[in-house]
Amino acid sequence: MAEDTLTFTLDSGDVVIKLRPDLAPGHVERITELAKEGFYDGVIFHRVIDDFMAQGGDPTGTGMGGSEKPNLKAEFSDEPHVRGTCSMARSQMPDSANSQFFICFGDTAFLDGQYTVWGQVESGMEHVDALPKGEPPANPGKIVKATVS
Repeated sequence: MAEDTLTFTLDSGDVVIKLRPDLAPGHVERITELAKEGFYDGVIFHRVIDDFMAQGGDPTGTGMGGSEKPNLKAEFSDEPHVRGTCSMARSQMPDSANSQFFICFGDTAFLDGQYTVWGQVESGMEHVDALPKGEPPANPGKIVKATVS
């Protein structure tokens, strides 16, 4: 059976994300692999900007780290960055995504075609909305557990 959802269990509840391998097969494979390895368990949301996005996926919590796996080739698409869109964070180099990702709070069309969209929040967006804000937040929210099903 194909795995089609990723669940981030936060302190406040579950965020269920529909995976989009049709848009970004390599990125979905990476996120799935990291989740199964427990990589995201205990990782904080280190950059949460009101009305923009919540970013996580860095085990150092600084925004400078990633997994030990090689960076991924960009898989840009025409999929819009709207509320609940899950996309990969990267440096200025298009092929530099690794483990960091962000979830959009609203429409962020200026990101369209420049970041790899890999999923869409199906339920639990209220838990993303409730994450403490800041760069970094004083008391950051974290992923308690990541599971794929």
